[in-house]
Amino acid sequence: MRSFVSLILTFWAVAATAQDWEERQVFSSGAAGAEPLRVLSSTDVALFEPVLESFLQTHPAVEVEYLVTSTADLDRIFRADPAAYDVVISSAMDLQLKLANDGLALQLEEVVYPAQAQWRQSLFAFTTEAAAIVLNRAAFAGQALPTTRQGLIQALRADPEMFRGRVGTYDVRQSGLGYLFATQDARASETFWRLTEVMGALDARLYCCSGQMIEDVAAGELLVAYNVLGSYAAARGDLADKIEIIQPADFPTTMMRTAFVSKRSARPDPAIDFVRHVIAVQSADAGEDGFPLPPLAQTALPSTIALEPALITYLDQLKRRTFIREWESAIIQGP
Repeated sequence: MRSFVSLILTFWAVAATAQDWEERQVFSSGAAGAEPLRVLSSTDVALFEPVLESFLQTHPAVEVEYLVTSTADLDRIFRADPAAYDVVISSAMDLQLKLANDGLALQLEEVVYPAQAQWRQSLFAFTTEAAAIVLNRAAFAGQALPTTRQGLIQALRADPEMFRGRVGTYDVRQSGLGYLFATQDARASETFWRLTEVMGALDARLYCCSGQMIEDVAAGELLVAYNVLGSYAAARGDLADKIEIIQPADFPTTMMRTAFVSKRSARPDPAIDFVRHVIAVQSADAGEDGFPLPPLAQTALPSTIALEPALITYLDQLKRRTFIREWESAIIQGP
């Protein structure tokens, strides 16, 4: 069935508008008069495409416009016009929780879901994804790989000239997910600040997105990328011989990708169907092949960031300014 849908499914880039999207594509079965559905997402098309294909198998009369932007921009764009989008998907759990808590997400009372993976029946998690350290294999050939943050600190300090300008991490001022990972790391251990200072002393390069960091590690432009989405790195099978993915053994940081239906959606029925479908195909026991994103864990892992009010603590403007100022002092040490 899926191969048939893949044949009839059409993809095309939509003409650029005032909004500069990272990716913008329409997915359709080709049915005449299809009902439009706008999905605003931070998840790359390549990783979400199989879910979109499987949705159209059961909803051929829906045409999905899939719009990709960064987590921080997604929050800003949606807040500016919540009626323009039907479904919102993001890896920045804190920003998503704040949107739901501000009354911008539709409550779906009919969805039965684990308590740890939903917020007030309006925000639903559908993956479990850990932050990772991604290394250039060639650079670490013949060496013991750093398996903890302290081990990474020691490796960087042992050969600073080799790593100078070749260490990367999120720019937490621009990336909502990067800010989430950084604040959660800082809550867990002071090691985060020591590592940040060491990376800063090595002229760390700052990024908006995991994808570019992974590409640069594979190309040798970077030798180390810190707090990269492990799921994105694992999905790059074409780079498996060039990169090494490390899940820190000291304290992992694991997020859940979430989705909600806009409370102001003009098409709530297909939007609800879409979120229900995402939940179904990403469940741990769905038994589906071809879905690159890891499923939601059946039980909450100790390392998983919880969907709870404490999650939005660092979104307080004063706390955010203070955190950003301390982070800048640690990571930007040049003139």
